[in-house]
Amino acid sequence: MGTAVLVVLAFTVGFALIKGLRIVPQAKVMVVERLGKFHSVATSGLNVLIPFLDSPRAMEMRVGNRYTRSHLVDMREQVMGFETVQVITHDNVTMEVGSVIYYQIVDAAKALYAVENLALAIEQLTMTNLRNIMGGLTLDQTLTSRETVNTKLRMVLDEATEKWGVKVTRVELREIEPPAAIKDAMAKQMTAERERRAEVTKAEGDKSAAILSAEGEKISRILRAEAERDAEVARAEGRKRATLLDAEAKAEATRMVFDAVNSGGGATPEVLALRYMETLESLGKGDNKMFVPYEATAALGSIATLKEVFAREATPTTRSQSAPTAAALSAQNLSRTLSTQPPAVPVRARPTLPSEE
Repeated sequence: MGTAVLVVLAFTVGFALIKGLRIVPQAKVMVVERLGKFHSVATSGLNVLIPFLDSPRAMEMRVGNRYTRSHLVDMREQVMGFETVQVITHDNVTMEVGSVIYYQIVDAAKALYAVENLALAIEQLTMTNLRNIMGGLTLDQTLTSRETVNTKLRMVLDEATEKWGVKVTRVELREIEPPAAIKDAMAKQMTAERERRAEVTKAEGDKSAAILSAEGEKISRILRAEAERDAEVARAEGRKRATLLDAEAKAEATRMVFDAVNSGGGATPEVLALRYMETLESLGKGDNKMFVPYEATAALGSIATLKEVFAREATPTTRSQSAPTAAALSAQNLSRTLSTQPPAVPVRARPTLPSEE
């Protein structure tokens, strides 16, 4: 009998000792109650609890989409994602918004005793404040001001959860889903805006091209005008140079002829006759020209006299039926001979040479 009691007592003591020894993992704590009242917070490591007096307090946590109860409180930063909720914007557009919050428990005792269900409280608080913030914004503002919404929601949640021993570190809007009609309207608006930008860009390109083309045409005309001007100047300079060279050549030729004439004994009749013939030859070049030598004027005067004599003899007289006289025949032969010679125009007066002066 005594042995059995000792065995039962030993078993009870051993069970109590095992029950009183608790190991808490790193980054987790355990809230310990003594006789139903908060006693202490067991930190990481080995902790000894008094059997039947001390007991850990369980806490309900959210893991994914389900809630679990655990005696350990995780002190690391937690991530809690929410399903999309319907919100109404300031311009009466209904949309679905999903969010994600990041929070960390800084006081395990407050998280257990200040609120009944911490995870559920955070979830409901996030949804209600999200609806309030989104209701004060228009559709365009909700789509373009996510950072503003995130900051406002984080400040509201952090202020509300401070008394629960929780620190909200970050809030993010995960998705914003407008209605299908709004999506179609936004797509059409985006298409119209892109087409407008394309037209504006094309118009600006055409304008720039026209300006560049006009500037190029202007520069081209200026360059062509300058080139034509330079060409005219060059041609004028060439003509001027050619005229000067021609005048110099003629002056040199005249000087050489003058020197040759003076060195040959002066302007003799033979030299003058030779020059006279060369001049007539040069003047006779070309078509439709007729020259009469200066010496032929006396012969022409004789021809006129002969014509008058012939005319007097040809008047009707008593000897009109008789044979012509010898003088008349001689005048006719002379007139016929002179008429067969090539006519020539009178030659200009010969210039006086320096040697003849």
